[in-house]
Order: sequence, then structure tokens, then C-alpha cells
Amino acid sequence: MADYEQKIGIKLWAEEDRPREKLLLNGRRHLTDAELIAILIGSGNRNETAVDLSKRILSFYDNNLTKLGRASITDLSKFKGIGEAKAVSIVAALELGLRRKESIEDEVIQVTASSDVYKYLYRTFANLNHEEFWILLLNRSNKIIGKYLISKGGQAATFADPKIIFKVAIENNAANLVLAHNHPSGNLKPSDSDNKLTRDMVASGTMLGLLVVDHLIFTDNAYYSYKDEGLM
Repeated sequence: MADYEQKIGIKLWAEEDRPREKLLLNGRRHLTDAELIAILIGSGNRNETAVDLSKRILSFYDNNLTKLGRASITDLSKFKGIGEAKAVSIVAALELGLRRKESIEDEVIQVTASSDVYKYLYRTFANLNHEEFWILLLNRSNKIIGKYLISKGGQAATFADPKIIFKVAIENNAANLVLAHNHPSGNLKPSDSDNKLTRDMVASGTMLGLLVVDHLIFTDNAYYSYKDEGLM
């Protein structure tokens, strides 16, 4: 029976079954984003196949997987034919893809420029629709020895307490550190509070013998470095 099914060809299969068969017969690289999502959701609705529904979802997010990755379960459940279980499957799959990329970079990384920090933390801030404040702890050779989330907030701001930052750094025997947070708005310009925090951290770090190497602000496609701008 299986041999006969392969012989009649993919074109004669129902459209919602084609992605599975294409993957089995040709491999995953031959599938479009919509077809891969169709496999995750399994079925469409009364008026759409799984592929058509997946195309509509992607179209809503400008065919951009990064934008889709920011969608919540509630957002996805608004599409007819996408219940909570299917929405969870989409969110989980996209998160796994992100974590897979993160797991590739497990060797010790030395920070020699702001671009090293950007490459290391880019996926940490990817797809966030709220602010988060992280620090990188470095040894005396500026090799990364730790990454810590200090705080998370809303779309406009998050609060980073210098006492907590230096406590984490001292407890983990860091010699230097890098500050980093994101602007979900996409605006790279530092706020007055960003500037004040940076000045205070540099001054306090000097007193404690902890060098604040840089402070980076992330958006989805770019970053701002205080050091590169000559402000550190």
C-alpha cells in the first residue's frame, strides 16, 4: 500500500497532507515556511487547508518569522482554526529553533569589540516585546564567564538596580562587565535614564575595582554601543 501511495504522486494527495509527504520524500529543506507551519498545526478550518491557513498567518506577520516569533498564544489563537493547542505548538517550535542557535555558541568567547557582545546576546533579545536588562561578566582577559538577567519590564522601560548588578558581579568573581538592554520600540537613541545609569555604573565600578567595559542597547536589527560612541 505504501509503495502504491508513493507511485500516485504528491499532487494527488489532499493539500493538507502534502507537506508531510514532501518532507518524507524530499527532505525538510524542500518545504516552505508555510508548509512547515502546516505540519505543526495539522489541519486548517472549514474554509482553508492547513497550508492556506499557514500562509494567511505568515502574511499577517509580513512573511517574517522574527515577527511571528513575537506573537503570543493569545495572538495566534485569534486566527480561525488555531486553537490554544496549535498556538502552543507554533510558539514552542519557534522557541526551539531559537534555542538551537544559542546552543551552537558554547565555547568561551573573548570580548574585543562591541560586535562580540552583539553576536553573543542578539538571540537573547530577539523577539522580545518588553524590555530586559542583562549583564555579561568577564574575567581579566575579557572572556565571558557568565550572563545574568537583572530585570524585565514593560514596553517602555525596565529598572536596573546598580546594587544588584555589582552584587552579582562580585559574587561571581568578575573583573569586568558589560551592560545590555533592549528597546522594543526600535529606537536606538539612549534615554536620559540610560545615560544616567551608565555614568553611575562606570563611577561606582571604578570605586569597586570593576571596569564597566560597555553598555549596549539592542533593537531587532541593530545596536548602540556607548564605547563605540566614545561615551565610556
